[in-house]
Amino acid sequence: MSLRIFGGPHRYFQGPGAIDELGRIARPFGARPVVIADAFVLDMLKDRLNAIFSNEGMEPVIRAFSGEITYAAIDALDASLGGEQPSLAIGIGGGKSLDAAKGLARKRGLDVVTVPTIASNDSPTSGSIAMYDDHHVMISVDRLARSPEAVIVDTALIAAAPLHFLRAGVGDAISKKFEAEGCLNGSGVTPYGTRPLLSAIAIADACYATLRRSAQTAFADLERGALTDAVEDTIEATILMSGLGFENGGLSLAHSLTRGLVKARDAKNAIHGQHVAWGALVQLAAEGRRAELRSLLAFNRSIGLATSLEDLGMNEPTDVEIEEIARWTTTAPHLGNLPAPIDAAGIAEAIRAVQRLSRA
Repeated sequence: MSLRIFGGPHRYFQGPGAIDELGRIARPFGARPVVIADAFVLDMLKDRLNAIFSNEGMEPVIRAFSGEITYAAIDALDASLGGEQPSLAIGIGGGKSLDAAKGLARKRGLDVVTVPTIASNDSPTSGSIAMYDDHHVMISVDRLARSPEAVIVDTALIAAAPLHFLRAGVGDAISKKFEAEGCLNGSGVTPYGTRPLLSAIAIADACYATLRRSAQTAFADLERGALTDAVEDTIEATILMSGLGFENGGLSLAHSLTRGLVKARDAKNAIHGQHVAWGALVQLAAEGRRAELRSLLAFNRSIGLATSLEDLGMNEPTDVEIEEIARWTTTAPHLGNLPAPIDAAGIAEAIRAVQRLSRA
């Protein structure tokens, strides 16, 4: 029997005002954390963060981050600390700032606390760090030695962010049920390099069921400025359930397709979660799950998620362009995490099947 691993953050905190717990949570690690955040987030939360840390007698080193997550950028962050020996890395903001904090933590051997201010994906709970080159081409996925020590999700901050971020987060999360199933039913492995656990499948199933039940109501509630149980449930599914589902259940074709989309005409400009939402449809088409495909396509459409390449910005895709997306998809390591092998021709046909169904 092969070894199986379950991993996740040590603690997860969620609710309106949760960021005010940051000082209490971070203090046991020491009084001198390094805080990495988006510049506009620092401007927005400056006084609040000052109070949070001063109340605990802490003196953080604060660095604004912008740009791509490259090895050079992480080295520059490290160099900016000079002789400082921070006690903890804290990432506050969007995925780039969180990954920058993770990258610095990996380099320095620090623990990490993540504080997302948008819910566009599940990276806050993950030990993965997506590394890119200067042209936004992913070159590796590095791993922290430990998952984040704490994830602090202030739902009031997330509810105040533009809705397209949470919509993308739902798109990123909605695929995890099908990707984890693909890994389990085939010979796939998780980011830990081991076979999926049944508990991860259960979490991914719950993630999908929660989003199908609550996401549409959540967006309607947010449109009228209400922070409701449906919003809280949708955020939990998007950040926590989705993250635990993929790290312990694995990824598959839906995420593999992003390798082609980041090079595709105009579609490359769409946000990651929209890529994955469309990719989940293509995976269902490739697996011949027609009833689920139709159901998910209708759901995507109901909440503004992509159902076609046109929705991603790629008008009138040619056969050659579809084949090129399929070809790049075959370079992804997750592609083998399916019950049956698939080649570029099979991927291209699945893309065309989704195109036809979306138009119908």
